[in-house]
Amino acid sequence: MTLQSHTVLTEVRSEDSVDPAVRLAAMVGSTVIHLPGDSGYDEARTLWNTAVDLRPAAVAEPTTAAEVSAVVTASSQLGYQVAPVSTGHNAGPLVQHDLASTVLVKLDAMNGIEINPLTAMARVQGGALWGDVTEAAGRHGLACLHGSSPDVGVGGYLLGGGIFLYARRLGMATSGLTAVEIVLADGELIRADHTQHQSLFWALRGGGGNFGIVTAFEFSLYPLETVHAGMMVWDIDDADRVLRAWAEWAPTAPHEITTSMRILNLPDAPGIPESVAGRPVVCMDGAVLADKKRARRVLAPLRELSPRTDTFAQVPPSSITRLHMDPEGPTPVTGDTALLGRLTDEAIDAFLSQVGAGTEHSLHSAELRQLGGALARKHPDGGALSRMDGSFLLFGAAIADTPENEARGKKDANDLVRAMSPWSTGRQYLNFAEEPVDVGDNYGAREWLTLTRVKSAYDPENVFAANHPVPPA
Repeated sequence: MTLQSHTVLTEVRSEDSVDPAVRLAAMVGSTVIHLPGDSGYDEARTLWNTAVDLRPAAVAEPTTAAEVSAVVTASSQLGYQVAPVSTGHNAGPLVQHDLASTVLVKLDAMNGIEINPLTAMARVQGGALWGDVTEAAGRHGLACLHGSSPDVGVGGYLLGGGIFLYARRLGMATSGLTAVEIVLADGELIRADHTQHQSLFWALRGGGGNFGIVTAFEFSLYPLETVHAGMMVWDIDDADRVLRAWAEWAPTAPHEITTSMRILNLPDAPGIPESVAGRPVVCMDGAVLADKKRARRVLAPLRELSPRTDTFAQVPPSSITRLHMDPEGPTPVTGDTALLGRLTDEAIDAFLSQVGAGTEHSLHSAELRQLGGALARKHPDGGALSRMDGSFLLFGAAIADTPENEARGKKDANDLVRAMSPWSTGRQYLNFAEEPVDVGDNYGAREWLTLTRVKSAYDPENVFAANHPVPPA
């Protein structure tokens, strides 16, 4: 539904009985607004994770920063909260808000990408996808700190931290941000960077979508024409010896390498490699930021574990967005997560008791992602989240295509995290938290206090409804 004239706005405002959502559509000019009952509403409210059933008061689909500003201003005047999303990979926690009084702002139409090869910088709009950014950067021999799938949105990933297969060497993706353009609660579009609106810029790097709607990001790129990357696969019966050896190797491994060790149970379906399809397997994927000779030395301890499949080779960085084999396109998923310290023999026992050989569970992936290296150190110019409190990231995920499968998948993921709780640091990586959590528990006391103060300064009326909310102080 689109409004078309200021005359309609005057008429709508004169009728107190008119639904505020209809008034919203009248106040935002040419921006497409979907209201409950409209033919396009159900499609518009459906995000990447189709297991998340959001029913907001309206869905706005702006195409410019000016339209974002108009939507925020009108929504605020009408007493609505605003929830920005790009793809909705981590939209589940939005259910904690009063969505009947919330406008969902989808940024996927704002997906422009500019690459400056001379400065090795990117400027991308708030709805851009990592697959498109990696392709654009790769044409200039550059790489970015992207997510684990080409259809992960740049926005939520960066605002929540951002870690994947370059992280132990280059750190969190959000620390590479140099500037953002953001619409504030009063509708003003500003630029925040290291010299202006510094406290806001600090909060945005790890504090999520609590402070405004970012319409553009600027961040550093890296001169990488090729990367030594791939995966190794073992039979599920090898899980015990492989996981124990990997868990001992991982904490002191060279920082050039970042890996992820998973128990996979994927269907035999198109697009899934034969080496991992149709049966449970142990799969480790990773990347080494080094030349071929050095990469071979770094990978030697893992190759000594005799994988039956080994695809590590020099590849273009753009290919790594699909290395993790995450599902692309709208997918119903559920899961649970935790940050872990050292993986002892007892911890491996607990992990395998849930997902090892002979166990029955519905998880299509039970992941232990290697942390440490640059992720263990606070970035000197970083923001609210510039390091990870743990040595490993645990994540269990299941397909939730029916209510029964969702319930079982959620239980199995919860059981996995519960079994590993003795080795948990007590924190989570919020980009992986699929349900509402106590957000403050996942920051240091000083960082949390500062985040709430920045929220008070820039959004005192709590206009913005984030999936992991920071309240005003």
